[in-house]
Amino acid sequence: MSTGSVVVVGGGVIGTACAYYLSKTGWNVTVLDKGKHGWGCSHANCGYVSPSHVLPLTVPGAAREAFFSLFQRNAPFAVRPRFDPALWGWFLRFMARCNRKDMLVAARGIQALLNSSRSLYDQLFREEPIDCEWQTLGTLFVLQTQAGMEHFAERNKLLAESFNLPAKRFDGAALNELEPALKPGLAGGWLYESDAHLRPDRLMAEWRRIIEGQGVIVREDCEVQGFAGTNGSARAVVTSAGELPADAFVVATGAWTPFLNRHLGCKIPIQPGKGYSITMARPARCPTYPILLEEHHVGITPMKTGYRLGSTMEFAGYDTTLNRQRLQLLRDGARIYLHEPFGEPVTEEWFGWRPMTYDSLPIIDRSPALANVHIAAGHNMLGLSMATGTGKLVTELMSGQLPHVDPTPYSVRRFG
Repeated sequence: MSTGSVVVVGGGVIGTACAYYLSKTGWNVTVLDKGKHGWGCSHANCGYVSPSHVLPLTVPGAAREAFFSLFQRNAPFAVRPRFDPALWGWFLRFMARCNRKDMLVAARGIQALLNSSRSLYDQLFREEPIDCEWQTLGTLFVLQTQAGMEHFAERNKLLAESFNLPAKRFDGAALNELEPALKPGLAGGWLYESDAHLRPDRLMAEWRRIIEGQGVIVREDCEVQGFAGTNGSARAVVTSAGELPADAFVVATGAWTPFLNRHLGCKIPIQPGKGYSITMARPARCPTYPILLEEHHVGITPMKTGYRLGSTMEFAGYDTTLNRQRLQLLRDGARIYLHEPFGEPVTEEWFGWRPMTYDSLPIIDRSPALANVHIAAGHNMLGLSMATGTGKLVTELMSGQLPHVDPTPYSVRRFG
């Protein structure tokens, strides 16, 4: 086992998980972030830790749905039309994978990290005093229409038979008995009991406290511009504050990873998928369960100290505008299903860029150009759900340990 000094580039949930496990294994760790630790896409997402989310976005029929959404002004999935060869090349590769064979291959790679991370979160919260409102109630998928209910039944059958992930079915009134915050008249729902949820901003603040207690140094407002080194090895990161030498490096920069392509020696096919959320006080009639409104693509997260509506997907590049139409889609969807869809006051309106790969699998691998640089990026919409498994796997690969999951599906070389 080899250890030494390591710089983790990126202070989101993936970078923080890497720092935690590397530090526990004996590495001297410094975390750099171009902004504030724990912000970006790790700050105000829906907070789901979801073994149920094994299927990639590239399910059969997704290409057709994505195409028609281009012509719908308020579609949950939106693309801002523009001249962007990388984006349209990404979509062509995405569409080519919308078939059952590729879906199942990707799902097996996704499930390995999801199951690992779910177990490791339990271990993390047993071993560390982290107060992040962790709850293990499951996730309730709710369907408005009977057609949607039966379509989801086919998906549940696939998850049960191929991935050992059966859900409990609740039809009509049985759904309201389970979750009285929902309006009557909905077709039904499916409860995946293996899922959990937490408050992401609390996790990031608490996890930072833990890693700093282990000796990890966190440096904010420090943008990494590249690497300095020779003969296929990096000796330092080049930052806005000068060079920082180390023995090894981890690139956990999420949607910003393609900006380091030239240094990493490969083309990282990540597109920024803009997600939104609204955080507010809990309504008086607050749901008990985290809820996914499957037909309207809205997530509802009841937290102990708040309440959040989130989701939608907007491919608008690195645009920093808070699109209020996207926020309104969240409100409109929640209003259909809940007696009291909103609480007051609203405490935050937010967006973050999800790092989307066209095959829905992350990249957890060594840089082709720099032998002592590892990449941990491209976790799509599942960064929180995959963080602990990713952090442990990166540590194993860097420390010469036997990987606890097969790293082959996450190879950067799969992109050619």
